[in-house]
Amino acid sequence: MGDQLPNDVSPAPRVKATIRLGSDTCIAQASKGGLISEQLASVKEQSMSILKDFITKHNIPNDVPDEAEEISSEDEDAISPKPPVKKSKKRQ
Repeated sequence: MGDQLPNDVSPAPRVKATIRLGSDTCIAQASKGGLISEQLASVKEQSMSILKDFITKHNIPNDVPDEAEEISSEDEDAISPKPPVKKSKKRQ
């Protein structure tokens, strides 16, 4: 049994993640050795960057209507409540 703690300094990167998004596969790896927590933070930043790039690359155009909007517009046509009539204040 070693006396090594989980946050010991490692000379080489020990943290690596493979990310699969659809048919794309990306690898995020700690850029340098150091504390495990620092390596995890580095891989997290790379993963977030990969995810942001994927979302940007596969972004849906804004002109495509959502189903929720279609359903709500049908409901509005079926039931059209009238706004309450405000009483005007009379001056005396």
